[in-house]
Amino acid sequence: QVQLVESGGGSVQAGGSLRLSCAASGKTYLYNTVTWFRQAPGKEREGIAAIGNDNRRRYADSVAGRFTISQDNDKHMITLEMNSLKPEDTGMYYCAIDNPGPGAHLSPPEYRYWGPGTQVTVSP
Repeated sequence: QVQLVESGGGSVQAGGSLRLSCAASGKTYLYNTVTWFRQAPGKEREGIAAIGNDNRRRYADSVAGRFTISQDNDKHMITLEMNSLKPEDTGMYYCAIDNPGPGAHLSPPEYRYWGPGTQVTVSP
């Protein structure tokens, strides 16, 4: 019903910036939240930034103040601006869409529709 494709990943030095994009197509109107997740090697996937239909944003503590999530009016392009990047931000970044339960906007099991991911590497 929904297709997601991430882009914008790459390699950057610590302190640098990247902008990730998530292009969404299909029946996006059925779902109220888009969230960015990341997964570092050997670690569990974690939710880092979510945005709802009301434009309310939620951030993980690890990225609050450095990352900004935004979306266009029809939820077909969701952007993650990443500033002051750190080596610990390295990982595969995914966007996902669904209707998460209350308080579960950053929880991976709440999401059924995922993009294939884009790699972000931050060197010291």
